[in-house]
Amino acid sequence: MPRRARLSMAGIPWHIIQRGNNRAACFYADEDYRFYLSTLKEQSDIYGCTVHSYVLMTNHVHLLLTPKKKDSAALLMKHLGQRYVQYINRTYQRSGTLWDGRFRSCLTQSEEYVLLCYRYIELNPVRANMVAHPREYTWSSYLANAEGRKNDLLTPHEEYLRIDRNDLGRRKAYRGLFKAHVDEGLEDQIREATNGNYVLGNTRFREEIAQVLGRRVTRGKAGRPPKKVVV
Repeated sequence: MPRRARLSMAGIPWHIIQRGNNRAACFYADEDYRFYLSTLKEQSDIYGCTVHSYVLMTNHVHLLLTPKKKDSAALLMKHLGQRYVQYINRTYQRSGTLWDGRFRSCLTQSEEYVLLCYRYIELNPVRANMVAHPREYTWSSYLANAEGRKNDLLTPHEEYLRIDRNDLGRRKAYRGLFKAHVDEGLEDQIREATNGNYVLGNTRFREEIAQVLGRRVTRGKAGRPPKKVVV
């Protein structure tokens, strides 16, 4: 079955996942993580994407970013991926592919879902049992978003800024999001929308995006549609 065409709109946040080929490692040493992040910064500036949140896991990456143009995110991921593969192949004297095909993504509704994606992304190392708390993981945006560590790669999303007018109050409230119960249903929504290249949001948001794009933006029902009965 052919992979669904990627939804693409400017000015709407994207949650992006890119995995290593066959779930194999794509980071081997600290220098690899640093190179990826510096290249992400360089390419996001070139192609007009603002990065809000990220985590670099051993065999995949999560990004939350907003493209300024329709093709900004696709161009960013293309050139970032190429540059990183060239670096890995040169450094470790290997050849061939590194990534598992094209990245997966979903358009994300600002009002209700952006902060959920922030948290979902930065909790990845905890869900993977790599650390007990996200602050213990070096290669994510948590320390910047929650504790104020300087990070030139990041641009806060407006929903993050709306948490509180004061920086200290905002970071305190943001940390509180990680103490709240994690709704597994919402996590499943994020996972399904991203892996399926769908839209993450409420019914009205999905309908608006479908109308603009002129196509379905959610998973269809299994099986054939029922036959119409003429009366």
